[in-house]
Amino acid sequence: MNLTDDEEILKKLEDSTKDATCRQLETLRSILEHQSKGGGVRYLRPYLQGYDAPVDANTFRRAVPLSSYEDYVDHINQMANNGPVDHDHDQPLLSVDPLICFFYSSGASTMKPKLIPYFDSKLSRAASFIAHQGSNAIHRRLFPPRPSVNKVLWFIYADNITTTKGGFKVMAASSYPMHSSKANWSQLVSSSSPREVILGSNIEHQMYCHLLCGLRNSDSIDGIRAPYAISLMNVFSLLESKWEQLCDDLEHGVPSSEISDVVMKDSVTEVLGGPQPELSRRIRVICEDKNWGGIVCKLWPNVRYIRCVTTGSMMQYYPRLKHYAGEVPLLGGDYFASECCVGINLDTIQPPETTRFVLLPTAAYFEFLPFALDEINVGEETVDISGVEEGKMYEVVVTTYRGFYRYRLGDIVRVVDFYNSAPQVEYVMRAPKTSSEIITEKHLMSAMESFQRVIRKDMAAEISEFASFLDIMMSPKHLKLYIEVREGSKLLQEEKLEESVEILKRCGSSIEDSLGGIYMVQRKRGELGPLAVSIVNPGSFDRLSLVAIENGAPASQYKPPKIIRNRQIVDFMERCIVVTVSLEG
Repeated sequence: MNLTDDEEILKKLEDSTKDATCRQLETLRSILEHQSKGGGVRYLRPYLQGYDAPVDANTFRRAVPLSSYEDYVDHINQMANNGPVDHDHDQPLLSVDPLICFFYSSGASTMKPKLIPYFDSKLSRAASFIAHQGSNAIHRRLFPPRPSVNKVLWFIYADNITTTKGGFKVMAASSYPMHSSKANWSQLVSSSSPREVILGSNIEHQMYCHLLCGLRNSDSIDGIRAPYAISLMNVFSLLESKWEQLCDDLEHGVPSSEISDVVMKDSVTEVLGGPQPELSRRIRVICEDKNWGGIVCKLWPNVRYIRCVTTGSMMQYYPRLKHYAGEVPLLGGDYFASECCVGINLDTIQPPETTRFVLLPTAAYFEFLPFALDEINVGEETVDISGVEEGKMYEVVVTTYRGFYRYRLGDIVRVVDFYNSAPQVEYVMRAPKTSSEIITEKHLMSAMESFQRVIRKDMAAEISEFASFLDIMMSPKHLKLYIEVREGSKLLQEEKLEESVEILKRCGSSIEDSLGGIYMVQRKRGELGPLAVSIVNPGSFDRLSLVAIENGAPASQYKPPKIIRNRQIVDFMERCIVVTVSLEG
């Protein structure tokens, strides 16, 4: 896009945030008017029968109940297995638009991802276009394109696609542009990797090849991108462990024999363009030092930015990524969900703790369910975009162009300001699934920050990953924490095991004090047993990710679970335990 196009997109984006309440009412009217065509959709019929279409916002919110994925799952399974139409009633189930495919959700608390239907909606395409092109325009304004340094080391994966019984493809939302019948590869022309790497089927081999191609084009790399911070953590971990092999491959001009995909291997060989002994020597000298701080600008001297999502559960990786990035700015992402676009990041240079998203009044119809930490039930009454208050937290509720109505997105945000009349929010965490959950992601992350400070001082140990599980089968119920530390820690040395146990016991209060009011009250009442802290083998969470990907989770969107709700994941983690300590308090 040229400068004029960017200015036009940014003006549309700006205009959409003015008179947000009016824009929201227009958005809801547009959705309901469209979905009432030809007798409407079956999901809404029981609630809106007897009302003239389209209903106003107040009637809609009064008549249609709040919903979660479980309210749609029968309809979704019916569409996936039998096709998009209820043949008995010849009435669309969720949307009047044709069903194209399904997207996987990016959630990771269970092994099997949810299926999100993707309908061919002209209205939704228009709203998404403004959001995505607006994001690109903001980025180009911050980093104007350079003709000679014009490559992006983009860790992007098309993922494997599966097919439902009804013949619909299932894929990650981020994979759709690469798998659709109208696939547009021009948007990836700046990628330093060939198409064959993106389309590969082995995530570890693809990551290796992406990195190899990025090193071959080291002087041309303008930026490094990945969907989530965890993706880049895996990349730098791979670099630390495989740099010698990468240098050998550059020296010989051929990828490692471990790369089994012949098509991918041939395409990378072409990118390498024959043996590169001088480049290999330069990179070898840099990596031999094993000083990974600021490694990005050492390997890619012209790089201007690194970009990935660093908010929410990704915030834990930010300090380590900053270590690798050195002086290179680490940019945040936007707030785009599989169900719809939610908000845009106008100031991507901000660190995660001050990242704000401007809600997009034309992307969906938004409602906000009040939420408070350490309170089990705040209420079921939502407010609209005009009713949110600065400083308060809410669960986001959306009515989308693509078949979700008053749908609880499962995200908790805090309203921090307004941009024109559109709320600016910070992403806080995933919402608790049920009222029986006693801690939140936020509590867990806070506890791990406290724990990290203690074990870094006492044992020079670095936490690399963690998760929790509430075992309600025990009496009383118990909270379990699974913590992975980096290789080489004293916590993992057999001869130091007794000392490790004593230190873990002393750390109990630093963990428990951060787990929130509900946890503390239930502990004091005896409704909750002693906290169990398990240290697991290094690489356990990486292996879990591979199992999840084998079970259908998209590699490009995988996020390690923080609150585990699946016994299969628990069984996996239990097999990885090095030592467990019960904190009697």
